[in-house]
Amino acid sequence: MHDKSMTTRPSSPRAKGKPVAVIKQGSAAVPIYCGSCRGAPRFTIAFYLNQQRRRLTFGSLDAAKNEARKVALNIQRGMSNDNDLRPQDRETLRTVQDMLSPLSLPLVSVVEEYLQCRRKLGDVPLLTAVEDFLARSRSYQPGITVPQVVEELLLLKRQDGLNEHYLSHLSTYLRNFSRTYPGEIMKVTGAMIDSWLRRGDHSMVTRNNWLKRVKELFSFAKRRGYLPKNEPTVAEELKRGKQVDTDVGIFTPEQMEKLMRAASADLIPILAIGGFSGLRGAEIARLNWNAVDLGRKIIELRAGQAKTASRRIVPVSDNLASWLEKVERRGPVVPDAALFMKARRLARSLGLAWPHNALRHSYISYRIAVVQSAAQVALEAGNSPAIIFKHYRELVTREAADQWFGILP
Repeated sequence: MHDKSMTTRPSSPRAKGKPVAVIKQGSAAVPIYCGSCRGAPRFTIAFYLNQQRRRLTFGSLDAAKNEARKVALNIQRGMSNDNDLRPQDRETLRTVQDMLSPLSLPLVSVVEEYLQCRRKLGDVPLLTAVEDFLARSRSYQPGITVPQVVEELLLLKRQDGLNEHYLSHLSTYLRNFSRTYPGEIMKVTGAMIDSWLRRGDHSMVTRNNWLKRVKELFSFAKRRGYLPKNEPTVAEELKRGKQVDTDVGIFTPEQMEKLMRAASADLIPILAIGGFSGLRGAEIARLNWNAVDLGRKIIELRAGQAKTASRRIVPVSDNLASWLEKVERRGPVVPDAALFMKARRLARSLGLAWPHNALRHSYISYRIAVVQSAAQVALEAGNSPAIIFKHYRELVTREAADQWFGILP
């Protein structure tokens, strides 16, 4: 058998990739790799001599070729002098070398790479792993970044005519996410999303809302072919956090009257509809004045406007009608989403805390004290009777409710 000390091997880690040239002498081949050192090109040959690996580096390709010819010649001589291969082994070697010829890769490099793959794959055949990779990579378009998907999703939402209040919140959540992870969406992991959700000291409700938007983003990317179609996304595999029941925060009649007296005309619709009919902020943002019928004393929420995606008729109380008669009723009820923040600033300026969903929670609490029917209030508010009964029953007295719905301009 030929002397192992003259067997070629792949070059050093600084000279990766395919060789720029392969010098052959008979059946011996010495590859030349190109690398760089301090910005200057370097050409490296690597081989075994006297049981030790040798690497020789040159400043020019010609010099590397000259030395490679000498090394290859010595290797060939070693093969000729000490070759004790059996005829069938010699034929196998020639066949393998012929198979590798189109790739211009030395046999030792191929074997070494194959062994590295098998060590990582364990019992999984290399061909199976390659076929699986190709099947997955062909099912989606690689290289798409998180900011690209975010902007594409927001554009389509706007084209679908969704209201600005919803788009503003969606844009805030997803653009924040894309600034944190601006790379390829395929490379975002579940651990990365979880880390983003846990930033800062936020409630579980807030984190679950963020997760909902991120799941929407990843589902959209999957539908568009930017993620593998036959696999769950990393966002889908994340579970909502358990939300601890908290006391419902509401305004007192005195606080609400103070707020209404101080409100400018552009804030009256938000405060009055929220506090005296219980519509959600997002529902008010989607509402047009043509859905408010003061003659019949109803507000009609169409399926696309209500959170539950079903049509809902909400009664207009006498005091709500009185407040709404004071404002101009044309076009959208909330022409600018910034008015919601303006209402909160007004409350702060009056020294009033604004609990989560305070207007809606207040309405439901006072309304159930009046009608004494969880089913009726659930129908009006777009909630389940179980939620109404659990969170709002006996929160306020009938006297306080009469005072609440007696707040007039």
